[in-house]
Amino acid sequence: MKQVSIITVNFNQPKVTEELLESIPHSKAGLELIVVDNGSKTDIPTDWQSKYPHVKFIRSEKNLGFAGGNNLGIKEAAGDYLFFVNNDTEFTPGLVEKLVEVMEANPAVGMISPKIKYFHDKSLIQYAGYTPMNYYTCRNSCIGLHEKDKGQYDHFTGPTAYCHGAAMMVKKEAIEKAGVMNENFFLYYEEVDWCEHIKRAGYQAWVCTDALIYHKESVSVGKKSRLKEYFMNRNRILFIRRNAPAFKEIVFLIYFNLLVAPRNVISYIRDKNYNFIPMLFKAIWWNFTHSKNSKNLGYPINTIA
Repeated sequence: MKQVSIITVNFNQPKVTEELLESIPHSKAGLELIVVDNGSKTDIPTDWQSKYPHVKFIRSEKNLGFAGGNNLGIKEAAGDYLFFVNNDTEFTPGLVEKLVEVMEANPAVGMISPKIKYFHDKSLIQYAGYTPMNYYTCRNSCIGLHEKDKGQYDHFTGPTAYCHGAAMMVKKEAIEKAGVMNENFFLYYEEVDWCEHIKRAGYQAWVCTDALIYHKESVSVGKKSRLKEYFMNRNRILFIRRNAPAFKEIVFLIYFNLLVAPRNVISYIRDKNYNFIPMLFKAIWWNFTHSKNSKNLGYPINTIA
């Protein structure tokens, strides 16, 4: 098997990250494990390196976001394939080998995701592929989401619109051609944007449902938070600005500002999430004041978290 670098990002979750590391069969040849600590404020265990001597630990003194943290890992990775996994996932037997086998047999594949199921209810599917993006609304669907797994997606290996950021293996050659993740997103939409750019570089995105990983889902950010509302809205707009044709971008901006934003405000008021309202307007304003390729991250993290 060709060398695979497994990259994960830790942020204030040492126990969760350790659970992931315990699930990875590190004794197999050709595996490189990289953990990027993304400016954690809580103490990182001092015995990590002695406890996991086979793991390469990288420390960033500030939180670089999902993209920035993974990009640090890319710089250190020696693998032919780079397997990006959330730290709140757990491996199943044969996961890496199945994905590598598909990529080796299909040179046009630049990135691939396994089937993803929820860790706390292993009968439920989270991901078995994505439908294409509607650029007019910036909406698409996750295939299999919240469905009971009755084998309805078993044994499918083939193209999908997007890979899933919780678990995606990417060919190093594809990264060299398409570039690394865009750090301007900081959190959310960065992997979808990356899929777009890797496909434009001439590669395909696939899913292999015979490979499986479990996901604990939203351990870092939570189900509802000011942080999540800000970046989901901000980056939804940014994604369209970076990827949609001009006409579709204009239609989307009209749709978002005249329909989505007022609807969101009504929803926030109804649910008494009044502190989400300024986050929505911060998200919109950021896109008015920053270019779509801005190197200025522009995230008011101290006023959000």
